[in-house]
Amino acid sequence: MPEISIIIPTLNEEKLINRTLEQFTPQLKEKYSLEIIISDGGSTDKTLENLPNTVDIIVRENPDKKQNIPIGRNAGAKSAKGSLLYFINADTRIEDTEKFFSISTDAFRNKNIAALTCCFKVFPEEVKLSDKMFHGFYNNYVRLLNSTGMGMGRGECQMIRTEIFKKVNGYNELLAAGEDYDIYRRIKKTGLGKIKFLNELTVYESPRRYRKYGYLKVFSSWTRNSLSVFFKNKSVSDEWEEVR
Repeated sequence: MPEISIIIPTLNEEKLINRTLEQFTPQLKEKYSLEIIISDGGSTDKTLENLPNTVDIIVRENPDKKQNIPIGRNAGAKSAKGSLLYFINADTRIEDTEKFFSISTDAFRNKNIAALTCCFKVFPEEVKLSDKMFHGFYNNYVRLLNSTGMGMGRGECQMIRTEIFKKVNGYNELLAAGEDYDIYRRIKKTGLGKIKFLNELTVYESPRRYRKYGYLKVFSSWTRNSLSVFFKNKSVSDEWEEVR
C-alpha cells in the first residue's frame, strides 16, 4: 500500500504536466511509497498523451459535465490508496523533492497534525521583483492565518491526512474558487487536528496567471472569494478561468 497519494488535477496542461511529473522518479516513488494520480477534467489537448510510466492512475471525468478544481481533486482522492493525500497543481514544482518528502512525512508522524502547507514562489527562471515581493507578503499572510487559528493553505500544494479529508467530506464542489482556503478552514474549525506551516519547504508555481491579470487583480479575486466563502459559504466567481 502506498503511503502518499499525489493527486494532480489537469485540464489542457500539455505544456507543463510532464515537467511536473518528472520530479517523481522511480527511486523517489519507491523510497517514499508514492502513487501518482492524474485527475483530468476533459482535456482536449495532448495532456494525457505520452505521460511517463511513473503515473499509476488516470481518472477521466465526463467532459460533458461541469468541471472545476474541487471536483477534479475529489475524483482523484476517491481512487487514492495512500494514508496521506498530497494535492498539487499541474504547474507545481518542488524545490527539493528529497527534502520535501523527508520533512513532510516526518511532520505527519505527529498524530496531532491534520494538514500541512509551505512556502510558494514563482519558477526561478521566470521570477521578477514583483513576484518576490508578493509571495514574500502572501507566505507571511498564510503563516499568520495558521498561527492565529484560522487555517489556510494554497491549492498549489495541500497535504492532508486521508482520514481527515474523508471526515470533512473533501473539497466543496460547489466552490469555483476559494476551495483551498475552505477545506483548511473546515479542518481547523472542526478541531480534528493542527495545520502546520513548514517554513523549510518551498514549491514553485507558474506565473502565468499573474502575468495575464497582474497581482492586484489576482489578489483582489482571492480576497473576495475567501471572504465570500467565510461569510456566505459560496464563492464570488462562477468559474475559475483557465490560463494556458
